[in-house]
Amino acid sequence: MKLVRAELKDLMKKKLMRAGLKEDHADITAEILTWSDERGYHSHGAVRVEYYCERISKGGITVDPHFEFKETGPCSAIFEGDNGCGYVAATKAMEQAIEMAKKNGIAVVGVRNISHSGALGYYTEMAADQNLVAISFCQSDPMAVPTGGTEPYYGTNPISFAAPTADERKVVFDMATTVQAWGKILDKRSRGESIPDTWAVDEKGNPVTDPNKVNALVPIAGAKGYGLMMMVDIFSGILLGVPFGKHVSSMYHDCSKGRELGHMHIVMDPKRFTNIEEFMKNMSVTCNELNAITPADGYDKVYYPGERAVMRRDKYYNNGGIEIVDAIYEYLKSDAIHFNRYDHKNRFAE
Repeated sequence: MKLVRAELKDLMKKKLMRAGLKEDHADITAEILTWSDERGYHSHGAVRVEYYCERISKGGITVDPHFEFKETGPCSAIFEGDNGCGYVAATKAMEQAIEMAKKNGIAVVGVRNISHSGALGYYTEMAADQNLVAISFCQSDPMAVPTGGTEPYYGTNPISFAAPTADERKVVFDMATTVQAWGKILDKRSRGESIPDTWAVDEKGNPVTDPNKVNALVPIAGAKGYGLMMMVDIFSGILLGVPFGKHVSSMYHDCSKGRELGHMHIVMDPKRFTNIEEFMKNMSVTCNELNAITPADGYDKVYYPGERAVMRRDKYYNNGGIEIVDAIYEYLKSDAIHFNRYDHKNRFAE
């Protein structure tokens, strides 16, 4: 099913409002979900709407939260989320971080007690749009085995950074610290497709290709990914005084309770460190030089981070719209809020 951008966003916005989210919060959330789908990040797009509606309708997301921005120093602050919509809290916290960085050169803003906040690249790109550089971290619930272990302890714990260039391009890097994000498993399940045997393991720690048999994900690059998972958990969990490690609440276990997640934005103004025009020019040079590298066998080109996402977006619009799984489209059009497909063990039971 192909949908133009406005139609996809409107369907998701109306579904979220039907579940109980306020219109302005539903609009922000639907915008970020659309941003993800149009760039081919389907694991963080429309596939998530049913889960959000489940949690909203059951009271696990505060639909009228009391947000509070508390400056703790000239370059630091805490954004209290009151277990409200993570997309909205993370967006508003980044807006505050951008203003703080413009004023004081750097901003470190912790966002705490929120629900899931989706693709981090959206937030770091917000800073790059303002000619700033940014990095964001976010917790997730235990679903990855630490190197040498058999039980999940950390989540996918993603990292994103972004930077502007002297032209319309932006470098936007967004990765999970697992080989793949859990949303990729959900996307493959929804499409009835198998997964590579390097993504995840079953209950005995054996590699699996059936996404329905996944018990835990695995870190990228073994112990290196494991260390990055810990770093993210320290910055967005322990440092912010919210649950950490194996204590982070499950996304799907009890949708009636708030998740109390943590999220960290770090934003810097390049002109506090170097000449801003020179910085942006050199960013463009970097992208050009990477593109000019002779590709290895099996590759058509060397891409800078975020380049292929924009290419996928443009391809969608040149070919009639964003590709959405038919079942997800039918759900978005339906009157149903949720189908009770969620349980703790399987996370997305069919």
